[in-house]
Amino acid sequence: MTDLIVFSVGENKYAIRIENIQRIIQSVTLTSIPNSHKFIDGIMSYEESVIKIMSFRKMINLPSYRDELEALFVKLKAGHGAWVDALKVSITTGSKFTKTFNPHMCELGKWIDSFTAYDDRVSEVLHELVNFHKQLHTRGGEACEIREHDVDEATRILNIDINDIYNHTMGALDTFVLELDLVANSLQKLLIYENKDKIFAIKVDTIEDIAHIEESDIMSSENEEKENEYLELDGVLDMNGVLINVIKTVNLPK
Repeated sequence: MTDLIVFSVGENKYAIRIENIQRIIQSVTLTSIPNSHKFIDGIMSYEESVIKIMSFRKMINLPSYRDELEALFVKLKAGHGAWVDALKVSITTGSKFTKTFNPHMCELGKWIDSFTAYDDRVSEVLHELVNFHKQLHTRGGEACEIREHDVDEATRILNIDINDIYNHTMGALDTFVLELDLVANSLQKLLIYENKDKIFAIKVDTIEDIAHIEESDIMSSENEEKENEYLELDGVLDMNGVLINVIKTVNLPK
């Protein structure tokens, strides 16, 4: 029986043998190394020593997590701009509002519910965002109900209250953009990895699971080779219809 830690990087899923992992910790702010290898994100203190951190995203040629977050926030802001526009049409014309008033069901709400902040500053901004976002959906629902018997009051709520709450919600999202490095660290994890008496960390997006498998469960694949000289795959694992790349070894660049 073999135990594997399953993790995600972008839309890709990988598994690594648990005996090579000393610990899993939250990502932290790193100290950069001038002229270091392109896969190295920096260094950090670990158990009275200094270790290097490899970016798994860089190893498999993906954009940085920070860049993906920035694109996500642009998308989330556009989504709520469209939400407010639809509310304006509904209140102005009396047409049915087809979007959701449930703050947990829109794309921004789903992202908020999936996000856990470990930094005090990020937690503060998240708390502000949650409050304004909830107010936006709640007040929007109230405006639509009021519109049924008082169009002028519903219009006033739309033009004053909804507009103000929306601006505060977008302001909180803008603050997230300004704090992208902290937000990224709140989401990403570091696998403290040991290979050939070398200890270093591998930065990944999300820890998915711990899988208990037989070695025979690992299937050979066309990708059962070195993706590059630092990442060697062992085959693939089928977990509930999802194919997971099993890592044989990760080597630290000099």
